[in-house]
Amino acid sequence: MKTKISLNNKIILITGAAGFIGSALTQRILREFTGVTVVGVDNMNDYYDPMLKEYRNQANKSARLDGHLNGYRFIRGNIADKELIDHLFYECNFDIVVNLAAQAGVRYSIDHPDVYIESNIIGFYNILEACRNSYKGGHPGVQHLVYASSSSVYGGNKKVPFSTEDPVDHPVSLYAATKKSNELLAHSYAKLYNIPCTGLRFFTVYGPAGRPDMFYFSATNKLRKGGTIDIYNYGNCKRDFTYIDDIVEGIIRVMQGAPERKTGEDGLPIPPYALYNIGGGQPENLLNFVQTLQEELVRAGVLPEDYEFEEHKRLVPMQPGDVPVTYADSTGLERDYGFTPKIGIREGLRKFAEWYANFYCYRG
Repeated sequence: MKTKISLNNKIILITGAAGFIGSALTQRILREFTGVTVVGVDNMNDYYDPMLKEYRNQANKSARLDGHLNGYRFIRGNIADKELIDHLFYECNFDIVVNLAAQAGVRYSIDHPDVYIESNIIGFYNILEACRNSYKGGHPGVQHLVYASSSSVYGGNKKVPFSTEDPVDHPVSLYAATKKSNELLAHSYAKLYNIPCTGLRFFTVYGPAGRPDMFYFSATNKLRKGGTIDIYNYGNCKRDFTYIDDIVEGIIRVMQGAPERKTGEDGLPIPPYALYNIGGGQPENLLNFVQTLQEELVRAGVLPEDYEFEEHKRLVPMQPGDVPVTYADSTGLERDYGFTPKIGIREGLRKFAEWYANFYCYRG
């Protein structure tokens, strides 16, 4: 059972609000729900071009539902700053918290472990502690904590599709280990302090204003400049690509249905905790994905019609920390929230290519 929550007239914290998913979620909430206030936190680091984060944040500030006094307040800060997080929770009395702030990237974690521990472990701990303290003094506190996990936790699992029932005890990257740690921490806080928590394992999210370090975006940058793209595992990779609008739809549905608080026979809380995959459910061969991307880039005018694509791709071995197949079993989300992704790669890549052309090619 889920406890229904209306997002109207709520105060919502979204961490990573200038990130790809955080920004798209912020804008959807501000445009769709009445009387809502979103407080966005982001450290705006330079893991990738901060200009893109500024662009997204400006879009957040411009997003409003006509005729309603929806508000967006942006805080440039780090969730690893405990004093900042505690102050925000004390000042704002958040109803719902969506933690999307994290240091992303599998390969980056191999050479930069410190930032993953700071953001993904210490930062998430600060969020959990602030949620726990939100109930003190008789306050109703946080009604639902929704947080981002990742399909990377499945590591080298051979069984597909990946199910949340599968063991995930052998991560192949530090990034994956931090995300699995988030799930364990959230479960323990749900049990100890009766905090309704829902974790979402994202599967390769893509779309307009996405992350430049993701394959489809970095490949576009290289192709546009006449460079060569590497296709890993000699093209024998499959990815469960999920378009950003589908991801946002899933998050919003989850936000409105918190795990129910119950008391067990021992008089202690049964953890109000849930964990879901959120993915497209249709794994795409990487070579097919790249072919579709190329066609849409030509259609949008990013690449010329006579572009010799075969001259600009190279088949290479698998990279450390990567996995050959990601494929989500998302039946849990469908069962509990009626959510099924709708947007295929042709439509999704077309929207990305059109956005890319406007943002990078046609701006004065």
